[in-house]
Amino acid sequence: MNIICNKSSLLKGVGTVIRAVSQKTTMPILQCILLKAENQEFSLTANDLELGIHCVSEAVVKKEGSVAVNAKIFSEIIRRLPDDEISIDSDEQDNITISCGKSKFNIPGQKGNDFPLLPEVKSENQMVLPQNEFRQMIQKTIFSIAQEDSGRPVLTGELIDVRDGYLYLVAVDGFRISMQRTDISGENSFKMTVPGKALNELNKILSSEEDDLMTVTFTGRHILFKLDQTVLVSRLLEGEFLNYERNLGMSFSTRAYVNKKELLDSIDRAALISKEGKNSPVRFDIRQDRMIITSNTEAGSAYEEVAIRLEGEGMVTAFNPKYYMDALRAIDDDTVCILYSSSLSPCIIQGAQGENYKYFILPIRLN
Repeated sequence: MNIICNKSSLLKGVGTVIRAVSQKTTMPILQCILLKAENQEFSLTANDLELGIHCVSEAVVKKEGSVAVNAKIFSEIIRRLPDDEISIDSDEQDNITISCGKSKFNIPGQKGNDFPLLPEVKSENQMVLPQNEFRQMIQKTIFSIAQEDSGRPVLTGELIDVRDGYLYLVAVDGFRISMQRTDISGENSFKMTVPGKALNELNKILSSEEDDLMTVTFTGRHILFKLDQTVLVSRLLEGEFLNYERNLGMSFSTRAYVNKKELLDSIDRAALISKEGKNSPVRFDIRQDRMIITSNTEAGSAYEEVAIRLEGEGMVTAFNPKYYMDALRAIDDDTVCILYSSSLSPCIIQGAQGENYKYFILPIRLN
């Protein structure tokens, strides 16, 4: 194989696919990036057998072929080369020569044919989504997935639930639920759970341009995201996801309308005291025209007051301040509506108008 390419385009391609390089493996080939020149097209691929990323990069193909190169060494070399054209050449023994200006590196590679192929995801199940919109949906929900050691593997990912003309993206960690929805065309209904790692990496490569689209294809085991010159393929998580609709569909007797920024800032200040105590909640005293936010620990006490418009009866309740702030930071609206039923019942934070996002948080019992 022999190709000539621009440093910036090659570095961009390496930076994209290296997200799928295995960090801990007994298979050295999985610590590599596959470089392939075929049909006058140069591509890079990484695959840890759970997540795979394939990217086409601009290059002049002098000789077709393929070779696998250690991702860490290759990326560090490319990053440090001068801003000039780079030549990459591999011989019959899979030795790789990288030349740029007066710099030259010779490193060993592995046979390209030994590199595991990305799984084929051929299906009639497809949908087209705006990249930037889906990127924002990930950012506004991903913080609520469960930790890897939670004992519930299916909750370490997010549910994609398509029904009734909407796509719902849902994350649950056992203490809270984050849900975002968007309109989608078509009448099909389906559910699948995508690993949090795949969505985190997808978020980093999705475009922020409003007009850029992506195609999503899925089978019973894999999902494929096609973005212009990049393809990301991930295994789907198995198991039954939490019935989030039942939780988000609860009835509530009290609604409090409040300025989001004022509430967020007040909780943030009160949480300075609660951070000093283990699992110390922030207390919410909901009254007719205001919400009093307090925190009391051995480190001291905090008092905050925020104006609200209340529909229903007041009450006193308490929540983990981090969960509350995570939800508020993910909301773009100036005014939010908070739904309550009782001191020991969950609350839901949603838009003052519309239900395209909902955040469900379990309370903490006050001593």
